[in-house]
Amino acid sequence: MTPAEISSLFTTHFDAEPEAVAHAPGRVNLIGEHTDYNQGFVFPAAINFGTDIAAAKRSDRIIEIVAVDYDNQRCAFSLDAIEHRAEPGWLNYVKGVCLALLAKCPQLGGANLVVTGNVPQGAGLSSSASFEIAIIAALSKLYQLDIDGVQAALLGQQAENDFVGCSCGIMDQLISALGKQGKAMLLDCQDLSQRFIELPDDYAIMIVNSNVKRGLVDSEYNVRREQCEAAARKMGCNSLREATLVLLESHKAALSEDEYKRARHVITENDRTEAMFAALGQRDIARVSQLMGQSHDSMRDDFEITVPAIDTLVEIIQQEVGESGGARMTGGGFGGCVVALLPKNLLLGVTKQVEAKYYAQTGLKQTIYICTAEQGAFDQNC
Repeated sequence: MTPAEISSLFTTHFDAEPEAVAHAPGRVNLIGEHTDYNQGFVFPAAINFGTDIAAAKRSDRIIEIVAVDYDNQRCAFSLDAIEHRAEPGWLNYVKGVCLALLAKCPQLGGANLVVTGNVPQGAGLSSSASFEIAIIAALSKLYQLDIDGVQAALLGQQAENDFVGCSCGIMDQLISALGKQGKAMLLDCQDLSQRFIELPDDYAIMIVNSNVKRGLVDSEYNVRREQCEAAARKMGCNSLREATLVLLESHKAALSEDEYKRARHVITENDRTEAMFAALGQRDIARVSQLMGQSHDSMRDDFEITVPAIDTLVEIIQQEVGESGGARMTGGGFGGCVVALLPKNLLLGVTKQVEAKYYAQTGLKQTIYICTAEQGAFDQNC
């Protein structure tokens, strides 16, 4: 949505002109799965789906917000009485962000907000982080708060973890805040340092939602996290970031089979993520294809988070693109999405193959999104 369009919506609902507008993108992770909470490497890109907010100051301490995508639902709360409520659930993201912001910037005051977005819900493209970062960006502009992109990401993560009650790493918020147009970010989750690499101009990011209902994600996520932490502890490491395959093999007898396999995935996935950054720098697409395929195999066999429908989608795409592109599951697992990096001239052919084969083999209908890498909400130098 353009700034003019979100401004027009604001005028419709509040009969006034907005004083600030903000946009924060969703994201896709190209490689580096379940490495974030193990202090490892991830490789996301901000995408051309996001959240738009228009805002204006109020003279009181009330935050009033209209959620366009929820039938223009209108809610309000006081900055002096922020309480978690079960309904409406989306409002807790606004409350959590405001609570985190107030602790850092007590000069924050009341505001009228209008929000809308087009990040697909439940597709693993991080609509929640996009929402959080958009709110922080809008309020920061409105009240000229001294917040940079890394601080915004940490505040968004804090809001989601501590107030909303959803455990998450820092990747989603950080790429939404600091993404760069046409580039992917190699993020070191240990020190939050970032390196960017150009994605080939003649390539596109295809995201295919399997539309498998993801019933096990939360509980199995916690189990995987506990297994990773146990493996690191038994190897004498603060996190699996410090572990190597040599160290893992030397401690194999002390680990359960699951702990061993989970650790092997994380250790090798960190290596693959750094290797993919290097391969793109050399435009070695055959290596990119190999690394994405190995990542998927590792998630299937060692981390055990894929499902047959996801494996089928990856196989269909890999058969069509060969060494000229790559495909893998992306996200928490047990359903969700496949991400592919492929030449633009293969988009139509891959789409036709997926449409022809996926339903026939699984009885499910996919949803396809063609994405580009876009700018984050906060300038790197702000």
